[in-house]
Amino acid sequence: MSQSTIETIVGEPEVLEDGARIRITPELIALADGVESDPAWVRLKESATRLQALQVKDGSIAEESDRPEASALVDAIVESVAALAPRFPHEAAYLEALRADFRNWQAGGLGVPDFLDSLVEFQPQLHRVDGIRHLVVFPMYTQNGSTDRHVEALVVETIWPEFIAHLEAGDYGNKLFVSLRLVDFTPGYDTNSAVLFPETVAMREIPPFTWGAIFQDREAARYRRVVRAASEITKLELPDDAASLLEDQDLAERTFVMWDIIHDRTHMRGDLPFDPFMIKQRMPFFLYSLEELRCDLTAFRESVRIERGLRARVAEGDELDAVDAQLLEHAKLVQYAVIFDRIFRFAITGSRVRNYDGLGGQLLFAWLHQKHVLDWTDVKLTFDWDAVPDAVVELGDAIDELYWKSIDRPKTSHWLAAYELVRGVLTPNPASVWAEGLPREVLAGPPKGYTDLVMDDEFPLSMFYEALDKKMKPVIESTVGITAADA
Repeated sequence: MSQSTIETIVGEPEVLEDGARIRITPELIALADGVESDPAWVRLKESATRLQALQVKDGSIAEESDRPEASALVDAIVESVAALAPRFPHEAAYLEALRADFRNWQAGGLGVPDFLDSLVEFQPQLHRVDGIRHLVVFPMYTQNGSTDRHVEALVVETIWPEFIAHLEAGDYGNKLFVSLRLVDFTPGYDTNSAVLFPETVAMREIPPFTWGAIFQDREAARYRRVVRAASEITKLELPDDAASLLEDQDLAERTFVMWDIIHDRTHMRGDLPFDPFMIKQRMPFFLYSLEELRCDLTAFRESVRIERGLRARVAEGDELDAVDAQLLEHAKLVQYAVIFDRIFRFAITGSRVRNYDGLGGQLLFAWLHQKHVLDWTDVKLTFDWDAVPDAVVELGDAIDELYWKSIDRPKTSHWLAAYELVRGVLTPNPASVWAEGLPREVLAGPPKGYTDLVMDDEFPLSMFYEALDKKMKPVIESTVGITAADA
């Protein structure tokens, strides 16, 4: 990792650099304003897009006849990066290593790319300053997008409002978390992908990962379009503050930053009976559902705690400062975002083949319905908003208790207990072997026998969701590649 130290200076007129540090000033941030119209960026984007068409799945240029053209495109990319580098002085070490990685790939005959050296120098978590931009170029695949490791190029902008900096500096420290806004991008991000993760980059070995980025602008824009349509279809009358999320993209982006920073850190916290990231593990997909839902419900629970704590201070006559006032506003909005994104988008997005996020949305909806804090009556959806927070927290507590008890359980017994939790709320597929009871020889055998008998759609959509899916499908499909400008 580069040994540079990044400092933020507010109001200082010049960029100061002494080889060991670079200070982030408003003037430095302004250097990249409008870079998406820079001819060098336009050339870089066009060259990377043309190069993608010549690459095979692993990123190499397999056809010898394509290599002269590919080499010329690499030249164009390297020249464009060099031309853009002065607009991104905080990325000097990365952009230098990036040019070297492209030249090494070119000199090696354009085989499977290896961009480890530039990846190690790319450290966006050191630049969490609101509005600062990054140039990002790597051969990589894009989660929820392309599975091909092709050269992608992006211009991104950091979202880091003051109340998030305050939150992260306090009880919700997460030094690896980076919140971003898409400015411009190559076709790999003209998809559902809303993350930028280092593990997607083509590299010869895996280094310690020091950051993970989420595009909150895409999440917010997608949320606004989907929830706007779903609330009209279900005749849901949104509370005024919930409705404000649909009208204000910036407000929605900041809300998703708060949700995601708490969600992300939760993966490594709590009473965890297993590796929360499930690396190199094969488990029934409903286990993934519960883990992702656990993290979202923790964000919900913590937002309830923050909101109630700040409201108690106000009730006692305490006057909140600007940061706490923003925190109070967004803590309430996170609760709406978790509920509506989960029940309106997650539940009916994607196929029914082991759709763990879909299952989590179904579970939350059914739980709230069975607790009578959500009603679908006279073809109209209503919520008892006063009762909703405690009901949602109760589901989170049930998952936490499952995890805690499973520390003392064998793995497959944990799987069985998790299944019972889910089936206690959702109705399994009538053909389910799990619901009927796994055969004794499977119960006595290796875990593979358990996973092999989980149906692709173990918990089918309810009649409510079947009807909603038909009306919402075009809306959800329209969010592919969405950005803030499209919302």
